[in-house]
Amino acid sequence: MISFKCPGGVYNAIPGRILFGRGSLKDVVGEVEHLGGKKALVISTPGRKPLAERTAALIGGSCVGILPEAVSQVPIELAIEGRKKVREMGADCLVTVGGGAAVGLAKGIAYEVKLPIINIATTYSGSEVTGFCGMTIDGVKQMHISLNMLASTLIYDPELTLSLPVKVSAASAMNALAHCVDAVYVSTVNPVVAIAAAEGAKHVFEAAPAVAAAPDDIEARERLLLGSYLAGIALTGGFALQHGLAHVLGGTFHIEHGLAHALVLPYVAAFHAHRVPAALVPIAAALKTNVSDLGGAIYDMRAKLGLPSSLRETGFAEKDLDKLVRITIETDNGYNPVPVTEEAVSEIVAQMWGGERPRR
Repeated sequence: MISFKCPGGVYNAIPGRILFGRGSLKDVVGEVEHLGGKKALVISTPGRKPLAERTAALIGGSCVGILPEAVSQVPIELAIEGRKKVREMGADCLVTVGGGAAVGLAKGIAYEVKLPIINIATTYSGSEVTGFCGMTIDGVKQMHISLNMLASTLIYDPELTLSLPVKVSAASAMNALAHCVDAVYVSTVNPVVAIAAAEGAKHVFEAAPAVAAAPDDIEARERLLLGSYLAGIALTGGFALQHGLAHVLGGTFHIEHGLAHALVLPYVAAFHAHRVPAALVPIAAALKTNVSDLGGAIYDMRAKLGLPSSLRETGFAEKDLDKLVRITIETDNGYNPVPVTEEAVSEIVAQMWGGERPRR
Protein backbone atom coordinates (compact mmCIF):
# COMPACT_ATOMS: atom_id res chain seq x y z
CA MET A 1 0.00 0.00 0.00
CA ILE A 2 1.29 3.48 -0.91
CA SER A 3 0.55 6.32 1.48
CA PHE A 4 2.03 9.80 1.90
CA LYS A 5 1.12 13.21 3.33
CA CYS A 6 2.58 16.64 2.55
CA PRO A 7 1.72 18.98 5.44
CA GLY A 8 1.79 22.72 5.80
CA GLY A 9 1.48 24.08 2.27
CA VAL A 10 5.19 24.95 1.92
CA TYR A 11 6.55 21.43 1.57
CA ASN A 12 6.78 20.40 -2.11
CA ALA A 13 5.78 23.92 -3.28
CA ILE A 14 7.92 25.30 -6.10
CA PRO A 15 8.01 28.66 -7.92
CA GLY A 16 5.57 28.98 -10.80
CA ARG A 17 7.84 30.53 -13.44
CA ILE A 18 11.20 29.05 -14.49
CA LEU A 19 13.52 30.51 -17.16
CA PHE A 20 16.52 28.28 -17.94
CA GLY A 21 19.06 28.93 -20.68
CA ARG A 22 22.16 30.77 -21.78
CA GLY A 23 21.65 34.52 -21.84
CA SER A 24 18.42 34.40 -19.86
CA LEU A 25 19.64 37.13 -17.48
CA LYS A 26 18.34 39.65 -20.02
CA ASP A 27 14.80 38.39 -19.39
CA VAL A 28 14.81 39.82 -15.87
CA VAL A 29 13.24 43.09 -17.04
CA GLY A 30 10.25 41.22 -18.49
CA GLU A 31 9.84 39.23 -15.30
CA VAL A 32 9.81 42.39 -13.17
CA GLU A 33 7.14 43.78 -15.49
CA HIS A 34 5.18 40.53 -15.26
CA LEU A 35 5.05 40.93 -11.48
CA GLY A 36 3.97 44.55 -11.78
CA GLY A 37 7.21 45.75 -10.24
CA LYS A 38 7.95 49.48 -10.40
CA LYS A 39 10.59 49.63 -7.64
CA ALA A 40 12.62 46.42 -7.73
CA LEU A 41 15.47 46.08 -5.24
CA VAL A 42 18.45 43.98 -6.38
CA ILE A 43 20.16 41.97 -3.61
CA SER A 44 23.64 40.44 -3.73
CA THR A 45 26.74 39.77 -1.67
CA PRO A 46 29.48 42.43 -1.75
CA GLY A 47 31.48 40.23 -4.13
CA ARG A 48 28.61 40.06 -6.60
CA LYS A 49 28.00 43.81 -6.59
CA PRO A 50 29.13 44.25 -10.24
CA LEU A 51 26.56 41.65 -11.35
CA ALA A 52 23.93 43.35 -9.19
CA GLU A 53 24.72 46.63 -10.93
CA ARG A 54 24.49 44.94 -14.32
CA THR A 55 21.12 43.48 -13.37
CA ALA A 56 19.87 46.83 -12.09
CA ALA A 57 20.88 48.43 -15.39
CA LEU A 58 18.85 45.81 -17.29
CA ILE A 59 15.80 46.55 -15.14
CA GLY A 60 16.32 50.25 -15.74
CA GLY A 61 13.76 52.71 -14.42
CA SER A 62 11.87 49.99 -12.58
CA CYS A 63 14.84 49.44 -10.24
CA VAL A 64 14.95 51.39 -6.98
CA GLY A 65 18.52 50.40 -6.08
CA ILE A 66 20.81 47.58 -4.97
CA LEU A 67 21.53 46.04 -1.59
CA PRO A 68 24.95 44.33 -1.87
CA GLU A 69 25.16 43.33 1.79
CA ALA A 70 24.20 39.63 1.91
CA VAL A 71 26.40 37.23 3.88
CA SER A 72 26.26 33.52 4.53
CA GLN A 73 24.02 31.99 7.22
CA VAL A 74 21.59 35.00 7.19
CA PRO A 75 22.24 36.74 10.52
CA ILE A 76 18.87 37.85 11.85
CA GLU A 77 20.23 41.36 12.43
CA LEU A 78 20.91 41.69 8.69
CA ALA A 79 17.41 40.49 7.81
CA ILE A 80 15.86 43.01 10.22
CA GLU A 81 17.96 45.84 8.74
CA GLY A 82 16.96 44.70 5.24
CA ARG A 83 13.27 44.86 6.14
CA LYS A 84 13.78 48.41 7.38
CA LYS A 85 15.51 49.43 4.15
CA VAL A 86 12.87 48.00 1.79
CA ARG A 87 10.17 49.83 3.71
CA GLU A 88 12.12 53.10 3.53
CA MET A 89 12.77 52.66 -0.20
CA GLY A 90 9.23 51.57 -0.98
CA ALA A 91 10.49 48.48 -2.83
CA ASP A 92 7.75 46.38 -4.39
CA CYS A 93 9.84 43.47 -5.71
CA LEU A 94 13.08 41.71 -4.71
CA VAL A 95 15.60 40.43 -7.27
CA THR A 96 18.49 38.30 -6.03
CA VAL A 97 21.67 37.60 -7.98
CA GLY A 98 23.98 35.01 -6.48
CA GLY A 99 23.73 31.95 -4.29
CA GLY A 100 22.33 31.05 -0.92
CA ALA A 101 23.48 34.22 0.86
CA ALA A 102 21.63 36.60 -1.47
CA VAL A 103 18.59 34.35 -1.66
CA GLY A 104 18.59 33.99 2.12
CA LEU A 105 18.62 37.72 2.73
CA ALA A 106 15.67 38.19 0.35
CA LYS A 107 13.83 35.42 2.16
CA GLY A 108 14.65 36.96 5.53
CA ILE A 109 13.18 40.25 4.34
CA ALA A 110 10.10 38.70 2.72
CA TYR A 111 9.41 36.58 5.80
CA GLU A 112 7.87 39.70 7.37
CA VAL A 113 7.60 42.12 4.43
CA LYS A 114 5.72 40.10 1.83
CA LEU A 115 7.12 40.96 -1.61
CA PRO A 116 7.44 38.94 -4.83
CA ILE A 117 10.93 37.50 -5.38
CA ILE A 118 12.89 36.81 -8.56
CA ASN A 119 15.94 34.63 -7.92
CA ILE A 120 18.79 34.62 -10.46
CA ALA A 121 20.98 31.67 -9.51
CA THR A 122 24.76 31.85 -9.97
CA THR A 123 25.68 28.84 -7.78
CA TYR A 124 24.35 25.33 -7.28
CA SER A 125 22.82 25.80 -3.83
CA GLY A 126 19.19 25.04 -4.74
CA SER A 127 17.90 27.33 -2.00
CA GLU A 128 16.39 29.62 -4.62
CA VAL A 129 13.64 27.01 -5.17
CA THR A 130 12.28 26.70 -1.63
CA GLY A 131 10.16 28.52 0.92
CA PHE A 132 12.62 27.55 3.69
CA CYS A 133 15.31 29.76 5.19
CA GLY A 134 17.80 29.16 7.99
CA MET A 135 18.41 32.40 9.88
CA THR A 136 21.12 32.60 12.54
CA ILE A 137 19.79 33.85 15.87
CA ASP A 138 22.05 34.01 18.96
CA GLY A 139 24.64 31.82 17.27
CA VAL A 140 22.24 29.05 16.23
CA LYS A 141 20.86 28.62 12.71
CA GLN A 142 17.09 28.26 13.05
CA MET A 143 14.86 27.11 10.21
CA HIS A 144 11.97 29.32 9.12
CA ILE A 145 9.21 28.17 6.76
CA SER A 146 6.77 30.44 4.91
CA LEU A 147 5.19 30.81 1.50
CA ASN A 148 6.18 34.49 1.77
CA MET A 149 9.72 33.29 1.04
CA LEU A 150 8.83 31.21 -2.03
CA ALA A 151 10.05 32.94 -5.19
CA SER A 152 7.68 33.89 -7.96
CA THR A 153 10.29 33.40 -10.69
CA LEU A 154 13.61 31.58 -11.09
CA ILE A 155 16.16 32.52 -13.73
CA TYR A 156 19.01 30.14 -14.55
CA ASP A 157 21.64 31.48 -16.91
CA PRO A 158 24.57 29.01 -17.14
CA GLU A 159 26.83 31.78 -18.44
CA LEU A 160 26.68 33.43 -14.99
CA THR A 161 28.25 30.35 -13.38
CA LEU A 162 31.43 30.43 -15.48
CA SER A 163 33.14 32.85 -13.10
CA LEU A 164 32.40 30.72 -10.02
CA PRO A 165 35.75 29.45 -8.66
CA VAL A 166 36.35 25.70 -8.89
CA LYS A 167 36.46 25.10 -5.12
CA VAL A 168 33.26 27.10 -4.60
CA SER A 169 31.61 25.24 -7.48
CA ALA A 170 32.65 21.91 -5.97
CA ALA A 171 31.33 22.70 -2.50
CA SER A 172 28.11 24.09 -3.94
CA ALA A 173 27.64 20.91 -5.99
CA MET A 174 28.01 18.81 -2.83
CA ASN A 175 25.37 21.02 -1.24
CA ALA A 176 23.02 20.20 -4.13
CA LEU A 177 23.72 16.46 -3.84
CA ALA A 178 22.97 16.66 -0.12
CA HIS A 179 19.47 17.94 -0.90
CA CYS A 180 18.83 14.88 -3.07
CA VAL A 181 20.05 12.39 -0.47
CA ASP A 182 18.34 13.96 2.53
CA ALA A 183 14.96 14.34 0.81
CA VAL A 184 14.19 10.77 -0.21
CA TYR A 185 13.66 9.35 3.28
CA VAL A 186 11.67 12.12 4.99
CA SER A 187 7.95 11.72 5.58
CA THR A 188 7.10 15.07 3.94
CA VAL A 189 8.41 14.30 0.45
CA ASN A 190 6.01 13.42 -2.37
CA PRO A 191 6.72 10.90 -5.18
CA VAL A 192 7.30 13.54 -7.87
CA VAL A 193 9.87 15.33 -5.73
CA ALA A 194 11.55 12.00 -4.99
CA ILE A 195 11.95 11.45 -8.74
CA ALA A 196 13.52 14.92 -9.04
CA ALA A 197 15.94 13.98 -6.24
CA ALA A 198 17.20 10.92 -8.10
CA GLU A 199 17.49 12.72 -11.43
CA GLY A 200 19.17 15.70 -9.80
CA ALA A 201 21.66 13.42 -8.04
CA LYS A 202 22.58 11.83 -11.38
CA HIS A 203 23.28 15.17 -13.05
CA VAL A 204 25.24 16.58 -10.12
CA PHE A 205 27.29 13.41 -9.59
CA GLU A 206 28.32 13.28 -13.25
CA ALA A 207 28.67 17.00 -14.01
CA ALA A 208 30.50 18.24 -10.91
CA PRO A 209 33.78 16.40 -11.68
CA ALA A 210 33.53 17.61 -15.29
CA VAL A 211 33.26 21.21 -14.10
CA ALA A 212 36.18 20.72 -11.70
CA ALA A 213 38.29 19.35 -14.56
CA ALA A 214 37.26 22.03 -17.09
CA PRO A 215 35.74 25.10 -15.39
CA ASP A 216 35.12 26.86 -18.72
CA ASP A 217 33.05 23.97 -20.13
CA ILE A 218 29.67 25.68 -20.52
CA GLU A 219 27.88 22.42 -21.29
CA ALA A 220 29.15 20.86 -18.04
CA ARG A 221 28.16 24.02 -16.16
CA GLU A 222 24.74 23.91 -17.80
CA ARG A 223 24.18 20.31 -16.75
CA LEU A 224 25.34 20.97 -13.20
CA LEU A 225 22.97 23.94 -12.99
CA LEU A 226 20.11 21.73 -14.18
CA GLY A 227 21.05 19.18 -11.52
CA SER A 228 21.06 21.87 -8.86
CA TYR A 229 17.59 23.04 -9.92
CA LEU A 230 16.30 19.47 -9.57
CA ALA A 231 18.09 19.25 -6.23
CA GLY A 232 16.29 22.42 -5.18
CA ILE A 233 13.01 20.75 -6.04
CA ALA A 234 14.13 17.82 -3.89
CA LEU A 235 14.82 20.20 -1.03
CA THR A 236 11.22 21.44 -1.16
CA GLY A 237 10.18 17.96 -0.03
CA GLY A 238 11.90 18.40 3.30
CA PHE A 239 15.19 17.67 5.01
CA ALA A 240 16.55 15.89 8.05
CA LEU A 241 19.83 15.06 9.79
CA GLN A 242 22.11 15.96 6.87
CA HIS A 243 20.89 19.54 6.91
CA GLY A 244 20.67 19.61 10.69
CA LEU A 245 24.36 18.87 11.07
CA ALA A 246 25.43 21.15 8.22
CA HIS A 247 23.39 24.04 9.60
CA VAL A 248 25.07 23.75 12.99
CA LEU A 249 28.51 23.65 11.37
CA GLY A 250 27.64 26.82 9.48
CA GLY A 251 25.46 28.80 11.86
CA THR A 252 27.35 28.08 15.08
CA PHE A 253 30.88 27.28 13.90
CA HIS A 254 31.02 29.45 10.75
CA ILE A 255 32.04 26.75 8.28
CA GLU A 256 31.05 27.75 4.75
CA HIS A 257 27.66 26.24 3.87
CA GLY A 258 28.65 24.14 0.86
CA LEU A 259 31.75 22.82 2.58
CA ALA A 260 29.69 21.92 5.66
CA HIS A 261 27.45 19.74 3.50
CA ALA A 262 30.49 18.21 1.79
CA LEU A 263 31.98 17.24 5.15
CA VAL A 264 28.77 15.66 6.43
CA LEU A 265 27.29 13.96 3.36
CA PRO A 266 29.38 10.78 2.89
CA TYR A 267 28.78 9.77 6.51
CA VAL A 268 25.09 10.65 6.75
CA ALA A 269 24.53 8.80 3.47
CA ALA A 270 26.37 5.73 4.75
CA PHE A 271 24.55 5.89 8.10
CA HIS A 272 21.13 5.84 6.46
CA ALA A 273 22.11 3.38 3.73
CA HIS A 274 22.64 0.77 6.43
CA ARG A 275 19.40 1.58 8.26
CA VAL A 276 16.82 2.57 5.62
CA PRO A 277 18.38 1.07 2.47
CA ALA A 278 15.17 0.82 0.44
CA ALA A 279 14.65 4.60 0.52
CA LEU A 280 18.11 5.20 -0.94
CA VAL A 281 17.93 2.70 -3.80
CA PRO A 282 16.97 5.40 -6.38
CA ILE A 283 19.89 7.61 -5.30
CA ALA A 284 22.36 4.72 -5.40
CA ALA A 285 21.09 3.74 -8.85
CA ALA A 286 21.53 7.31 -10.07
CA LEU A 287 25.13 7.26 -8.82
CA LYS A 288 25.67 3.78 -10.36
CA THR A 289 26.69 2.21 -7.08
CA ASN A 290 25.30 -0.23 -4.51
CA VAL A 291 23.32 1.13 -1.58
CA SER A 292 25.85 -0.46 0.75
CA ASP A 293 28.61 1.74 -0.73
CA LEU A 294 26.61 4.92 -1.30
CA GLY A 295 28.62 6.84 1.28
CA GLY A 296 31.84 5.57 -0.25
CA ALA A 297 30.83 6.69 -3.75
CA ILE A 298 30.07 10.18 -2.45
CA TYR A 299 33.36 10.19 -0.54
CA ASP A 300 35.23 9.33 -3.74
CA MET A 301 33.41 12.09 -5.64
CA ARG A 302 34.39 14.60 -2.95
CA ALA A 303 38.02 13.54 -3.33
CA LYS A 304 37.82 14.09 -7.10
CA LEU A 305 36.57 17.60 -6.43
CA GLY A 306 39.57 18.37 -4.23
CA LEU A 307 37.58 19.22 -1.11
CA PRO A 308 38.79 18.54 2.46
CA SER A 309 38.29 14.95 3.60
CA SER A 310 37.86 15.60 7.31
CA LEU A 311 36.42 18.10 9.74
CA ARG A 312 39.82 18.21 11.43
CA GLU A 313 41.36 19.76 8.28
CA THR A 314 39.13 22.84 8.55
CA GLY A 315 40.63 23.93 11.86
CA PHE A 316 37.53 22.88 13.81
CA ALA A 317 38.43 22.51 17.51
CA GLU A 318 38.16 18.93 18.78
CA LYS A 319 36.86 20.24 22.10
CA ASP A 320 33.75 21.52 20.25
CA LEU A 321 32.66 18.11 18.93
CA ASP A 322 30.38 17.54 21.92
CA LYS A 323 28.78 20.96 21.36
CA LEU A 324 28.22 20.10 17.69
CA VAL A 325 26.44 16.90 18.72
CA ARG A 326 24.36 18.61 21.39
CA ILE A 327 23.08 21.48 19.23
CA THR A 328 22.31 19.10 16.35
CA ILE A 329 20.10 17.04 18.65
CA GLU A 330 18.46 20.11 20.19
CA THR A 331 17.56 21.60 16.79
CA ASP A 332 16.41 18.36 15.12
CA ASN A 333 13.15 18.81 13.20
CA GLY A 334 11.80 15.31 13.83
CA TYR A 335 11.73 14.17 10.18
CA ASN A 336 14.74 11.86 10.17
CA PRO A 337 13.75 8.21 9.59
CA VAL A 338 16.22 7.11 12.30
CA PRO A 339 16.01 8.74 15.75
CA VAL A 340 18.51 11.59 16.13
CA THR A 341 20.12 10.37 19.33
CA GLU A 342 23.43 11.21 20.95
CA GLU A 343 24.76 7.81 19.88
CA ALA A 344 23.72 8.29 16.23
CA VAL A 345 25.05 11.83 15.86
CA SER A 346 28.27 11.02 17.73
CA GLU A 347 28.92 8.11 15.36
CA ILE A 348 28.61 10.37 12.31
CA VAL A 349 30.62 13.21 13.86
CA ALA A 350 33.47 10.84 14.81
CA GLN A 351 33.72 9.68 11.20
CA MET A 352 33.62 13.27 9.93
CA TRP A 353 36.45 14.17 12.27
CA GLY A 354 38.65 11.30 11.16
CA GLY A 355 37.83 11.59 7.46
CA GLU A 356 38.14 7.93 6.54
CA ARG A 357 36.17 6.43 3.68
CA PRO A 358 32.81 5.16 5.03
CA ARG A 359 32.73 1.41 5.55
CA ARG A 360 30.47 -0.76 3.41
